[in-house]
Amino acid sequence: MHKVVLLRHGQSTWNKENRFTGWKDVDLSDQGVAEAQEAGRLMKDAGLGFNIAYTSVLRRAIKTLYRALDEMDLLWIPVEKHWRLNERHYGALQGLNKAETAAKFGEAQVLAWRRSYDVPPPALEPDDPRVEANDPRYAGLAPGTVPLTECLKDTVARVLPFWHAELAPAIRAGRQVLVSAHGNSMRALVKYLDGISDIDIVGLNIPNGIPLVYELDAELRPLRHYYLGDPEAAAKAAAAVAAQGKA
Repeated sequence: MHKVVLLRHGQSTWNKENRFTGWKDVDLSDQGVAEAQEAGRLMKDAGLGFNIAYTSVLRRAIKTLYRALDEMDLLWIPVEKHWRLNERHYGALQGLNKAETAAKFGEAQVLAWRRSYDVPPPALEPDDPRVEANDPRYAGLAPGTVPLTECLKDTVARVLPFWHAELAPAIRAGRQVLVSAHGNSMRALVKYLDGISDIDIVGLNIPNGIPLVYELDAELRPLRHYYLGDPEAAAKAAAAVAAQGKA
């Protein structure tokens, strides 16, 4: 049996302000720091150990990873950062308040933008100052690779090559893998692992800062998965994520 642990970053400053974040590189809030540390304690208490970790190139996921590893006395393990694990790009919604956006466009429209499989938000204009194409962390990517918006289908197409090329081979080789990423890059992985339909993925919400453990067979098919800690707390946190897009 193999294990892989998925950890959505702790609360960010824009999570706290209920704003669409996407590829904007915001920091953890004080609560997010505490959630990351608690995630490390939960994993340590569960007897989990890791010898390699993966994260995005966004600081909220990176800092969550390091805070958790620090709690586990594992800051020394190798860490790979990759843009393919970034959050879904929210296009022209990035920076907007979710509740205010729901009040303007309707909760159904915002739900479609936030949680549907193939409905992208409005795209950024190429000359919008929020476009990340000139960010040095993406300098090596081919022109047009940095998105102007993404739906979850786009995020799945971005994340799965990294699963097949990096994560799955590491797990098969017996590495103990921790992935610190984002709500939608994790939804992409969970959709793939659990075979969740395009329709049912709308109802999946992943809470901040609570480790999600997958136990996999030799073919990396899930045997079971579970959140560490109090199941009721995980359910409550997921419900809070679902409520963010309500007016």
